[in-house]
Amino acid sequence: MTSYDYLIVGGGQVADDAARALREHDANGTIGIVSTDEDAPYTRPALSKKLWTDPDFSEDSVPLGTAAQTGAELRVRTRVTAIDREAKEVELESGERLGYGRLLLATGSEPRRLEGPEDERIIHFRSFADYRTLRHLMTEGARAVVVGGGYIGAEIAAALSVNGAHVTLVFPEDVLGASRFPPSIAERHQKLFTDHGVELRPGRRAERLTILDDADVGVTLDDGTALGGDIVVVGLGADPRLQLARDAGLDVADGVVVDETLRTSDPSIWAAGDIIEYPDVVLGRTRIEHVDHARESGAAAGRSMAGAEAPYDHTPYFYSMVYGVRWEAVGTLDPTLETLEVPLDTERSVVYYLDDQGRPVGVLLWQIEGARDAARTVIAEAITDRELLRGSIG
Repeated sequence: MTSYDYLIVGGGQVADDAARALREHDANGTIGIVSTDEDAPYTRPALSKKLWTDPDFSEDSVPLGTAAQTGAELRVRTRVTAIDREAKEVELESGERLGYGRLLLATGSEPRRLEGPEDERIIHFRSFADYRTLRHLMTEGARAVVVGGGYIGAEIAAALSVNGAHVTLVFPEDVLGASRFPPSIAERHQKLFTDHGVELRPGRRAERLTILDDADVGVTLDDGTALGGDIVVVGLGADPRLQLARDAGLDVADGVVVDETLRTSDPSIWAAGDIIEYPDVVLGRTRIEHVDHARESGAAAGRSMAGAEAPYDHTPYFYSMVYGVRWEAVGTLDPTLETLEVPLDTERSVVYYLDDQGRPVGVLLWQIEGARDAARTVIAEAITDRELLRGSIG
């Protein structure tokens, strides 16, 4: 039976940063990575951003070179079905077993799917393979229906529209971004799409995928309307893959419960990335899905597994960019909370999201760079003085 000093289950960004941190702190320990993906670890944000907007950023720039640069042994298209904690082994779908000294769970998230037929032209967008399929299908003037107004849906709609597609975007809010931004920012966000010719279908949910005829695939909306096109892209978010941890008897709540060093309830198993519920030094116990968290928690888990007991003390930020407009945020973006918007000029704004005691629990940085640490400080210090808040970032 093959056995590794360090075994990583999951082959995304977490695995890459964890492997690099392990190798930095242990030059000789054996590292194994088992991934259900068909590709070696790659930079996921590029799939809905730079690959569509930067002609100098090619598909060759996407792989991270994990195995070559860390010496890790990588198995792709391989699923772990069970963890035997007593034997310190994992079982693969094939029945093969792999041993481990220390195990990292980095299983990531599964894209939410719509019911309906399978077809190459219908893409639940998540992976590098999904990008390649979509790029193959994309031709000048292609008609694309995009479902979902969150990160993936909005970014893909923007990417396709600037690459010559006729895009229809379906989303449940009355204004695109209204579930995240205050009304004034949401209106500005939505206008970016209408200015670029995207047809919006606000206030609607897609209920089912359809194949309308030999030429068109489509979706049926909650009001019975059928929308068709050459391509359907579903971007409805993703759910953390927690079942492996649950079946192994690890503590699982909103995510896999870990301590400040990202160790689970089993002293030989760590977890990182989308799947963990961890004690953030600023936000409290939370679960976060974004690449900054994947990178930083992956590296922290790798260091911890290699014997460095320093806590994971990074508060992640998240970001998006469409049509050249970038926003970043720390904490909770919930427009049902009281908000304090501070325009810095005609383009840039800071929005503070306040709890019922007037304390900031989230900060939105609209077209503002270099202010993430200031946003973290505002939340950590629980500044409630409105005038002090107004002058905190700018």
